[in-house]
Amino acid sequence: MEKIRDGLTVKKERAILIGAILRGRDEGDDLTELVSLAESAGAIVVDRYQQKVHKINPSTYIGKGKVTELAERVKRFEADVIIFDNDLSPGQIRVIEEIVNVKVIDRSELILDIFATRAKTQQAKLQVEVAQLEYTYPRLTRMWSHLDALAGAGGATGAGAVGAIGTRGPGEQQLETDRRLVKDRVRDLKHELENIDSRRIREITGRQGLFKICLVGYTNTGKSTLLNKLTNADAYVEDKLFATLDTQTKKWTPVSGVEILLSDTVGFVRKLPHQLVASFKATLEEAVYADLLLHIIDASNPDAMKQIESVDKVLKEIGCGEKPALKVFNKVDAVKKISELETLQTLFPDALCISAKTGFGLEQLAEIAAAKYKGGKITVQVRISQSNGKAQSYLRACGTILKETYSGDSVIIEAVLGQNQLPGLKRLSPEKLKIID
Repeated sequence: MEKIRDGLTVKKERAILIGAILRGRDEGDDLTELVSLAESAGAIVVDRYQQKVHKINPSTYIGKGKVTELAERVKRFEADVIIFDNDLSPGQIRVIEEIVNVKVIDRSELILDIFATRAKTQQAKLQVEVAQLEYTYPRLTRMWSHLDALAGAGGATGAGAVGAIGTRGPGEQQLETDRRLVKDRVRDLKHELENIDSRRIREITGRQGLFKICLVGYTNTGKSTLLNKLTNADAYVEDKLFATLDTQTKKWTPVSGVEILLSDTVGFVRKLPHQLVASFKATLEEAVYADLLLHIIDASNPDAMKQIESVDKVLKEIGCGEKPALKVFNKVDAVKKISELETLQTLFPDALCISAKTGFGLEQLAEIAAAKYKGGKITVQVRISQSNGKAQSYLRACGTILKETYSGDSVIIEAVLGQNQLPGLKRLSPEKLKIID
């Protein structure tokens, strides 16, 4: 049988998509997302279908008879690759490939492939490589092509040709060598990542006193478009899943006198491979240290509720489950069924509707962000040296001046401030600060 796995990429290949559902479980997934993932990887989807199974077959996942039917579809549609919406074991993939005679990849491998093509910065490239190696490690016996030759290098006998007793040593030694090399490479990559991650976390934690808002959400919900619209940034935007993997942080001034750090993060997806969640955890530290999360939701997507659940699950995994968050329904200009949007609004009455593309609702978003920045209002009385222009400017920009009294070289100012502005005022060294109310 000729070699059928020349690499992990599915670029320019004709793909058949299949999703296996256990009977009694109504997942309601029509493979729409898998189509988007496959197309994002460059594949041409020629066929797709779902297969209900009574139980998972340990050798082929969907049963040998169904795999034989799958082989017929491969010939009919001249497919180059089969993509499962499920995660398969190395053994299951090997057996299916032997029957269908084309490459078989599962959902996790597809997502890892997409991440590999999207990674631009050194940090993202290292994160993706670690995730790929950790995914690959238990699959070495089927993915390392040179093992085939070594395993059968036993001479001209029939037994030697298939790697029988006395002929398998070199192959097994090579497998252990490869496993050790992978382990060593993962260890080195993680050490390099730790250095990058520690610098990044120091950078994040060093922004003490600055109000931080983080955009989180499913992939392709418009987070980068919103960042660009609010901050005049130039974040890369494309109508594809995982268009950007790197976090961008920009300064945002929603209203006069209010400065916020706004960060965009990598998008989430249903059944995100755990290797990626672990590898990108440092990238998601922006969310961990944020004062407020803006959970951006594509209101025009029929699967919006499932996407919300997926994002909430990942946020809990990284320790952000209890973080203050505001749900924001984006792309309301593209909603086709108003009833679906009304249902979402009923379920989440505090959510805000916007369109990052047209600008609808962004003024209200700015007002909400400014209010969150200020927190509850308090009245303070401060004595400041007349030469302390920074403190006076801070009070005038961030608060409402109620009263000013000059006394010698000092000025006594009574003002209304947001609770969150107190730390900033204290850093500007007023001679005396008193909270009145």
